[in-house]
Amino acid sequence: METGQRGATRRDIRDLCDLYGVNDAAEREHLMTLAREGKQQGWWQSFSLPYNNYVGLEQEAASLCIFHSSVVPGLVQTPDYTRALHEKGVPRLENSAIEERIEERNTRQKILADDSSRQLEIIIDEAVLHRPVGGSVVMRKQLSRLIEEGQRSNLTVLVVPYDVGAHPGLESNFTILEFAGQSPTVIYVEGLVGPIYVERQQDVDRYLLVREMLRGMALSPEDSAELAAKVRDAYTGE
Repeated sequence: METGQRGATRRDIRDLCDLYGVNDAAEREHLMTLAREGKQQGWWQSFSLPYNNYVGLEQEAASLCIFHSSVVPGLVQTPDYTRALHEKGVPRLENSAIEERIEERNTRQKILADDSSRQLEIIIDEAVLHRPVGGSVVMRKQLSRLIEEGQRSNLTVLVVPYDVGAHPGLESNFTILEFAGQSPTVIYVEGLVGPIYVERQQDVDRYLLVREMLRGMALSPEDSAELAAKVRDAYTGE
């Protein structure tokens, strides 16, 4: 159990409660319930995802700060935008796998509405608005979705404009996941070699500092939405 090779059974919990003197009936039952629920699979485990662990963390996080320098984050992507992204992937996914990723994102996006106490923040470089992923029609719908989601009380969308010049997130995409209680903050970093989970405190502190710097450079939520609308309206054709 200590090494994670197997979970605890109800009998294990009962015996450990006896050993450590946990006599409160409600507390014992709560621990047994946790043991039972710990064996249940999360919905994301039915998908063939290389980032299953991240989705599990995302579902449990009390707050998320997502920074992307090149694309709209998955939590606010439209299906057509997701499809266009994966069609250019290397190696290219099978069509069935792409549709699975679309379904996975649609399910993940439920956290936007399911829990207003969960604080979400999305910071993007202005380049994200101008990169025509999927073409003009797709981008108009995607930017409309981004603006609409940014009106939620628990979601803040910030754009770092071109005119700030260089900034500390230019060559990175990352998510800061913070949890309730004493659980440590985790940084999720995406790249071509796969996901990286940063947990060493000095590295976490570096990302937290970068977040503060990006917040200071970004437009206000209102000005960010105004810029996104301006770029959206400039997409014509198709």
